[in-house]
Amino acid sequence: MKNNIPFPIAVLFDFDGVVVDSFQSHYSAWGNAFKELFATEISPFPHNELAGKSPYLIAEYFCKTVGHPEKTLEYYQLKGEHLHAGLVPPKLLPGVIEIQTFLTEQSIPHGIASNATRLFIKNSISQLGLGFTSYFGIEDYQNPKPHPEAYITLAKHLNIPKEQFLNTWVFEDSLPGIQAAKEAGMFAVGIATLHNDATLMEAGSQLVFPTLLEAFEYLKLQLPDTRS
Repeated sequence: MKNNIPFPIAVLFDFDGVVVDSFQSHYSAWGNAFKELFATEISPFPHNELAGKSPYLIAEYFCKTVGHPEKTLEYYQLKGEHLHAGLVPPKLLPGVIEIQTFLTEQSIPHGIASNATRLFIKNSISQLGLGFTSYFGIEDYQNPKPHPEAYITLAKHLNIPKEQFLNTWVFEDSLPGIQAAKEAGMFAVGIATLHNDATLMEAGSQLVFPTLLEAFEYLKLQLPDTRS
């Protein structure tokens, strides 16, 4: 059944937690770099505090746990080396192929804007055989999420005019990402891989889906007759 929510003129995706589950890839790289730099095991990852934050802030957090905040940049760079040397791709989440194919067939501009590194996104896209051609990582903006710069940068690249931001959907699983989408003036859509529906709605999501598979099924039903 169709509703009164406008069909998106463009769709922007976060990467981790929306397109892929890369936690193990990242945490393994954090752990290996931590042991190399500090000769000790890393502490558990505090999801509630750091999920969706920039890699540099995560590096700073872990360095502070051992009393060496001055090592943040070195640790951040070392973690990147471990991550990019990894040969095992992250886990592809449900619905990614379906929704990306659908958007391509409907000529709807789409791409990825993430707090992950561009090289990690590029490698993952290649390893998983995904069709995304537009993607931006942490190196491509001065201000990571929750600042809106990531999504504004991607929207400009896709030639989306500012007056159409309200009809630009952003799929996000993290609270900083939802905030970034809202502050960009876009239509935030929650993916409930990290938080429950109520938390995502409270943060500003206007719709929530378990995965992109359910989002794809929803979009098919809302497809305007002129696009059918």
